[in-house]
This record gives sequence, structure tokens and C-alpha cells, in this order.
Amino acid sequence: MLAIDIGGTHVKILATGETQRREFPSGPTLTPAQMVRQVKALATGWAFDRVAMGYPGPVLANRPIAEPHNLSPGWVGFDYGKAFGCPVRIVNDATMQALGSYRGGKMLFLGFGTGLGTALIADGIVEPMELGHLPYRKATYEDYVGLRGFERFGKKKWRERVGDVIERLAAALEPDDIVLGGGNAKHLKKLPPKCRLGDNANAFTGGFRLWEPGTTAQDRPAAKAPPANDDDAEAGRQRNSLRARTNGEKSPRPRRSASRKGLATGRRPSPALKPGA
Repeated sequence: MLAIDIGGTHVKILATGETQRREFPSGPTLTPAQMVRQVKALATGWAFDRVAMGYPGPVLANRPIAEPHNLSPGWVGFDYGKAFGCPVRIVNDATMQALGSYRGGKMLFLGFGTGLGTALIADGIVEPMELGHLPYRKATYEDYVGLRGFERFGKKKWRERVGDVIERLAAALEPDDIVLGGGNAKHLKKLPPKCRLGDNANAFTGGFRLWEPGTTAQDRPAAKAPPANDDDAEAGRQRNSLRARTNGEKSPRPRRSASRKGLATGRRPSPALKPGA
């Protein structure tokens, strides 16, 4: 299997069974077709029949849904499976690094790079998130703790903002473990409680784990609706009765079950017959 970590400055790749990653520069002129072509050339000598790809943008149902900020347009709607000639699984790049950093329980990943990458993993199930775009102060979280905030406020003020953001998200999500990744995480002097530094190399581990059964939502069976019970039926009858009174209609009389009829008339319901009785 081949894991691909696509960033705004480099594309890094590693195949299972290999120990030395390979990379080439990316940038604002890189198209998805060029990426595929260069990855295939760079992976010469490596055998793979599946691809895991970390994409620098939001991903839904295994497809990018927005163009990356630091690369050329054309990534949304591109057929990656056809281009590589094998099955491809795609997740947000922060999600892939989070998956590689996971040790169990409920883990929150925060990637302090160009923006703020976020992902939550609970009991081995990955839930990608876009918390960096939530409102914070006069802008968004990533405006203050991403690269723009780092350059605008300076290292000391940026650290204070990072501490505040971590405290807020930890209080809201209550994780057991918080992993701080991204290129700017190294600028943190003291780590907040429950926090540990990640490693960019974990993106490859996450890519390999991405193909493990049950890791992503597409591996899990659709949830079944809970069976209806007597309380649900009674609630429905009450809603119908309320609508009828509101519209000036006569309320429909509730249907009685056999057991309720017996109770209403003072007669005990007949016991169920036993086999052989």
C-alpha cells in the first residue's frame, strides 16, 4: 500500500515495507494530474495495490469538497482511482496524521500549520472536524493560531492564544488525550495538560491504518432505526389528538389493545395457551 501526504510545500510518500520516505516539491502550480504522475515516477520500485491520501482540505465521502488553498485548482471532481489504477482512500491530511498518532480512548488532534487542522478519534473511529473555521474573538480559531496568527501576533502572543484555544476545545470535547501536530507545534514551550507533541511521520502510519476494517465511516454498516415501542405509539396518538383539537375536529378515539379492553371492562384477559394445553 502507498501512503501520500499532500502539503502546500511538499508531497511525501511511503509504501508498506519501506523505511525511507520520498518527496517532491508542491506549490500553487501543482495539479492533481501532475501529482499522480510525479508520485508514480517517485514510487518506482515500490509495489502497491491501494493508495491512502491525506488531502489539504475538507473531504466528504472519500472525495475532496473544496479546492486546496496552496495548490492549483482542479482537485475537486478528479478521479483519483482511475488515475492511480487502484482503489484510493482520501481523508483530510490532519485526519491522517491523527490516525497515526492514536493510542486509544478519545483523542483530539490539533495541527498547527498553515491553518488549524482538527480531528477526533473515539474508540478507534475517526471523526474528521473543521473546528478551525469556528468563530473566535474577531475572526476564527485558525486566524489566531494558524500561520497568519503566528506571523501577526508574534511567538509569545501566539502561544497564549494556542493555550486558550486548547483549553476551550478540551472543555467542550473532553478528550482523554490531545496530540499537537503541524509545523508550528515545535514553537510551544510548555504543553498544556493531557497534551503531547505529534510527529509528521505519523501521517504515513495513519495512511496505512486507513485501510484497516472499521476505521472510517464507509466501513461501518448504516445505523438501524430503533424498533417502535408502545411509548412511541402513544406519543403519536397524542400528537394526532392535539392536531385534531387545534383544527376544530373531533379527536379520534384511541384503539384499545386486547389487554386494555379486559382491564376497562373489569374482565381479566385470557391467558396465553401453552403448547399441549
